[in-house]
Amino acid sequence: MTAYDSPSNPPSSASAGANRRTVLKAGAVAAAATGSAFALGKGGIGPFAPAEALAEDGAIFRHGVASGDPLSDRVILWTRVTPSPEATPGSGAGPEATVQWEMASDASFGAIERAGSVVTNGDKDHTVNVDAGGLAPDTWYYYRFNCNGQTSPVGRTRTAPAPGANPGRARFGVVSCSNWEAGFFSGYRHLADRGDIDAVLELGDYIYEYGNGEYAGPNGSVRPHDPAWDIVSLSDYRRRHAQYRTDPDLQRLHAHVPWICTWDDHEIANDAWERGAENHEPGQGSYEDRKRNGAQAYFEWLPIRPQSLRDGGQLYRRFGWGTLAELSMLDLRSYRSEQPKFYEGRAIDDPGRTMTGAAQFDWLTGGLTSSSARWNLVGNSVMITPVLLPPLDPRVTKALTDLTGLPEEGVPYNADQWDGYAAERRRLFDTIADAGIDNCVFLTGDIHTSWACDLPRRAASPAEGLVGAEFVVPSITSNNIDDMIGLPEGNPLSDAAETALPAANHHIRWVDLDRHGYGVFELTDGFAHMDYFAVFSREDAGTGTYRMGGWRKPHGSGPIQPAGPLP
Repeated sequence: MTAYDSPSNPPSSASAGANRRTVLKAGAVAAAATGSAFALGKGGIGPFAPAEALAEDGAIFRHGVASGDPLSDRVILWTRVTPSPEATPGSGAGPEATVQWEMASDASFGAIERAGSVVTNGDKDHTVNVDAGGLAPDTWYYYRFNCNGQTSPVGRTRTAPAPGANPGRARFGVVSCSNWEAGFFSGYRHLADRGDIDAVLELGDYIYEYGNGEYAGPNGSVRPHDPAWDIVSLSDYRRRHAQYRTDPDLQRLHAHVPWICTWDDHEIANDAWERGAENHEPGQGSYEDRKRNGAQAYFEWLPIRPQSLRDGGQLYRRFGWGTLAELSMLDLRSYRSEQPKFYEGRAIDDPGRTMTGAAQFDWLTGGLTSSSARWNLVGNSVMITPVLLPPLDPRVTKALTDLTGLPEEGVPYNADQWDGYAAERRRLFDTIADAGIDNCVFLTGDIHTSWACDLPRRAASPAEGLVGAEFVVPSITSNNIDDMIGLPEGNPLSDAAETALPAANHHIRWVDLDRHGYGVFELTDGFAHMDYFAVFSREDAGTGTYRMGGWRKPHGSGPIQPAGPLP
């Protein structure tokens, strides 16, 4: 069932066997990766190649620059400074530092349009988050920082179109699940090489919390985690974020376009819920403390507004892209009920259990029903499509159940995804259907594999119609099926599963279980389109990429359709 644009038979990568945590949840073809060099918005900016941060001793800007959460008149600017040798990430040490920032409409900064300064210190891990306002809508800007006589690499960012304007088109990179130990973040580089991306939607698992070797690739750790243990303390989380931010491809994509992020579980701990997590051990102290530590580091190290849950903020938030789209980014870990145990029978149908929490559910449904945008997008960290596992080869079944959390003996729901919160999903789908909303697209990560799905109001009753579509993007590096069963990509067992899953779930239109990569998502008035890209080898820092295929949802109530590549 898997179709590839180029090459027709992509090369496989050998696997030596599955070396994974048993409690785990789940330069060739350059033209396909590069795409066309047009820019969406004022200024006609094409491909942008930011300089990398300096890493040598004495360099102040070692972790690059970033921007995020673009509105029509403002955007978050981010960096981290090392003002003295002892001011290492997580240390809390080092002097207070004043950091200047400036924005211009040209990369040479010939005309400074906005500027200011901010003070940071060890209490903030020497990170800087600036909410730069007073900007023009639908406009590209360049930005940089200065501290103690050193100037940062230059970043590029943009604002969203004005609320009443129709930009006609928007194009986003879509990424999820980047595990440092499992490989290099080459997918980020290929997205940065494009000249046609307005922003990146990051759908969770930006970092992983495991210690060295606990969740490596099939051939072991490509590069070891720091710290070497499961991260628990605030210092631990800060060090882990800092390590990920030394990756040159991650730095480059952050400097290339603004990001809009949400978390899944591994930013804190595996299979997290409101008051616990699957891999939080009694000897690791209070889970509330661990959750608070992970959240603080996350808000320090990512360009997100607001910047502190402790100050009454929330991670779920909404963005407008003119009249073309409204994007609701969800937080599906902070408020959810504990995942049901499979021996608890029909606990998934308990209406008292929640994935979103009551306030977030009302916020989501209220936004969907009141939206006047052409498209309603939902940034959704765990899969919402109902999935029933068909009979498969035992090895594939074992890999799928480990990856998605399904039991081996046939219970047809993933308790960590929306399948484990079926009553609330029914409420959400009923709200969408009863309101006559026919423009919903869910964009999802989490399960390290690629899916294109129609969303049925009731999976068992196709006649009740569809409530939208879901596009699930592959992992940047995190293990998927071939890695876990110890076979090459495109092996017969994976191929059989890719045929059997849509056969048992007719609303699942396409699935790829083996490849790592990213998505490129485009919106116009007429369609929502996802192109799926894969890298040849996550263990090769210079690897190329190729397009796996594409799926398109026409505006309205119809099903998704296979589609050719975006121009």
